[in-house]
Amino acid sequence: MSSLPAAFHQTLTQLLGDAWRTDAGTLAAHAQDNSWRHALPLGVALPESREQVQAIVRACREHGVPLVGRGAGTGTTGAAVPTAGGIVLSFARMNRILDIRPGDRCAVVEPGVLNGDLQQALMPHGLFWPPDPSSAETCSIGGNLACNAGGPRAVKYGTSRDNVLGLVAVTGSGELIRCGGAYTKDATGYDLTHLVVGSEGTLALIVEATLKLAPRPRAQAGLRVLYRDAQAAAAAVSRVMAQPVTPTMLEFMDARSLELLRRNGAQVPEAGAMLLIEADGDDDTLPYLLNALAEAAEGDGMLALDVATDGSARDKLWAARRALSPALKSIAPGKINEDVVVPVSRIPELVEGVQRLSAEADLPIVTFGHAGNGNLHVNILYHPDDAGENARAHATLPKVFELALALGGTLSGEHGIGLAKRDFMPRAFSSATLATMRAVKQALDPDGILNPGKVLPPADPANG
Repeated sequence: MSSLPAAFHQTLTQLLGDAWRTDAGTLAAHAQDNSWRHALPLGVALPESREQVQAIVRACREHGVPLVGRGAGTGTTGAAVPTAGGIVLSFARMNRILDIRPGDRCAVVEPGVLNGDLQQALMPHGLFWPPDPSSAETCSIGGNLACNAGGPRAVKYGTSRDNVLGLVAVTGSGELIRCGGAYTKDATGYDLTHLVVGSEGTLALIVEATLKLAPRPRAQAGLRVLYRDAQAAAAAVSRVMAQPVTPTMLEFMDARSLELLRRNGAQVPEAGAMLLIEADGDDDTLPYLLNALAEAAEGDGMLALDVATDGSARDKLWAARRALSPALKSIAPGKINEDVVVPVSRIPELVEGVQRLSAEADLPIVTFGHAGNGNLHVNILYHPDDAGENARAHATLPKVFELALALGGTLSGEHGIGLAKRDFMPRAFSSATLATMRAVKQALDPDGILNPGKVLPPADPANG
């Protein structure tokens, strides 16, 4: 669609006034996400209510206009890029915390609320919302839910899907649906809440979420464990996760990650790999938890183990960990960042396989991430203006996915699929499973206007 129908433009102007934008600056600001894919929309809608969202969706359906829902644009897979033209619906103005209910350990929010702002509002109540992606200060709750964001704390507390109790959402037909609520047990009908979470705006647009909160821990402490090589650290991950105590965080960093940390000013000794392990609890139980984790971390190839109980020291190390992804640009300007997942027991094989792919491609591949969930970020680095490196980098990507799938894993743990991994979905799922997903899409978005071209590849006519 090269231009919007005049009747559609008039409808949105009457509905939204100056919250309907078609100027060049606004279009450019909503043309990409953190994947750096780029496609200009034909218009940007900034609704302030669910009724306006419904009206926008119905107008899009009537006139056949594609619609892409957008949070803060921090996603990395192109899910918020309007590649089919049409319009972007930004939730930036639907940013109210509607209710905080400490007695029910839940909060009711609109999708435009920033993760960091919600955490600040919860602090006086002694509560927090567990998902903590690296962009936590700037990403939106709606975006977190759309791609099922996680973060380091997911090993103990789960991802966004595990921390949402209910939703209000607008389907592709413009209908308002309610699912779940301020309760933690529910055996009533289909679980639409957890179906919509992670669907990247392809099934419905979330306009309200009831979030599951957790009590803020009274005490925290961490371990920094250095290893001879990545294989020794990966084996330690399996040992840590096989014993009864669940860490709050368990992060893996390879030798190149440690080099970047030092380059950014972190006081990290040279080693083949490092684990950051954290536990939380109360003053009485924390020493026992920490001791159990330390015993599991010890083993062949361990070089040093340090206990960190000082909050400022731990904060500095975790801040350096969060800065790893943007720091990768200092190695090479091109980066393919994927977040594959394998069973925790297969992490040693994943790490070994990625190192082999790095040698075969003659390219640096930096690996770090949420090892306690089996979710590692595999970063293939290259110079885009070097034709050979460019070709080898993109030829290596499917091999990373094939490796993860061969180890019983999957394509993404928290970034989602978007455009970046859409074409690899047939490698992860059978044609019958993909057909079932398409049937769900057809039921909730009968005209295919919601974020078209994302998540699911086009159907293969030969397979129905």
